[in-house]
Amino acid sequence: MADSPELGALWEDFHRVVNMTSQELDSWLRTRDAGELTEPLPDQAGPPLGQQVLAILRKRRTDLTDEDVRVMSKVVEMVSGQTDMANEPEPERTSRRHALMSIGHDPLKP
Repeated sequence: MADSPELGALWEDFHRVVNMTSQELDSWLRTRDAGELTEPLPDQAGPPLGQQVLAILRKRRTDLTDEDVRVMSKVVEMVSGQTDMANEPEPERTSRRHALMSIGHDPLKP
């Protein structure tokens, strides 16, 4: 994938909205999928989109694929449209926070 000003802007936006480190996201995905009886292999924990975000966090910008760029755009759009939780009741707020954390954004993190 060729580097361009648009890719640079998307890279910056992605890293602005994905405010969890790769270690934090990896840990969250494993915790989220942990069950009493079964749990997936560590590299398969969490939803596919969360795994894709984790893979992107572990890459350099020059190593991005076209699919990575699509995922980054999707995540930026999703997070940008879902971060205002101030007036939601606690159960919905917690559920939305956990969903956002599964793609690398913790709305309670400064």
